[in-house]
Amino acid sequence: MLLLCLFIIQSLHAQSTASKEYRVKAVFLFNFTQFVEWPSAAFSNPTAPFVIGILGDDPFGSSIDETIQNEKVGGHPLIVQRYHDLRDLKSCHILFINGSDPEKVRENLLVVNRYTLTVSDADNFMRAGGIIRLITENNKIRLQVNPEAARGAELFISSKLLRVSEIFDPKSQPR
Repeated sequence: MLLLCLFIIQSLHAQSTASKEYRVKAVFLFNFTQFVEWPSAAFSNPTAPFVIGILGDDPFGSSIDETIQNEKVGGHPLIVQRYHDLRDLKSCHILFINGSDPEKVRENLLVVNRYTLTVSDADNFMRAGGIIRLITENNKIRLQVNPEAARGAELFISSKLLRVSEIFDPKSQPR
């Protein structure tokens, strides 16, 4: 019985740590709206919403919704869309891809529209062509950015964001 209680306590602690981690990552997603520029062509009209999408299981829970509540980016209200399947994917401006299967991640990135900032915390995300990877080490989050992939999506990443990020160069990576 004591072992069962310890297991439950450890599980609850792990869940609360994970939820704290994803609350912080939700803030990162919001902050990317301040340090990345999207062309006007990324929006169907001047008041169209700015969409943050989550593909796959949602690790953020309500924290992403709470983070962006009542916020606007360049006059565009922020909204969150959740996509459980690649076929559900609609146009969005930031897409968090949750998953670690290398082929699935690569397949997801091939379908994403231009003007979409792709973000993940999956190990293989950058080699698959992702733009920003959130890396958690020692309870801190650091960023890895692929400027070449951002240019391919026709997005401009601020030098302020690039200065605090590790730059990923796909040409220097082993195949």
